[in-house]
Amino acid sequence: MLRAFAYEQVGVVVGDLYFLDPEPRKGQEGAEHGVRLELRAFGRGELMGSVYSAQPIEVGQPIWRVDLLESVDGRPGSFDRTHHHPEFTGWDPGRRVFERELSADPFGWLAAQLSDLPAVLERAGLAVGTATPADEAGLRDSAPEIVAASRRMLERVRAGELGRAPQGGAGSIRSGWL
Repeated sequence: MLRAFAYEQVGVVVGDLYFLDPEPRKGQEGAEHGVRLELRAFGRGELMGSVYSAQPIEVGQPIWRVDLLESVDGRPGSFDRTHHHPEFTGWDPGRRVFERELSADPFGWLAAQLSDLPAVLERAGLAVGTATPADEAGLRDSAPEIVAASRRMLERVRAGELGRAPQGGAGSIRSGWL
């Protein structure tokens, strides 16, 4: 499942995720599942037909990522794999950052981050012009809706409806849009 919230130049995408860790790390062995949220660049393409044609929409490069993940074999609600990636290099995320506040109150922490777009952009090493004042206001105003959508999606992962193991064969290590 994928949900998108777009503003002027940036937006948020939220999706369920199941990840088979191909390179187990100490303390991180085994599969993880949950919800991934990314702040992304968004763009409008040129119309492909008449003035009445559908508007092409580009969901561009990631800026920031939050992974509300848990061990598949662990206790639901543990948030034992929950972390964020404050920055990206192109399409690749930077280091995982585990924060006590994020694991203790993931949805409260997420709401606070979504309400402060300039701080998120600064941590990502991006210029202020990456987003407009309308992006900042839109994200701040819709933060409760984004958090609620993330919470509902995580409930569906925990219920086994979403965030299920990949079915694509030996080379498939993750399932989900993000």
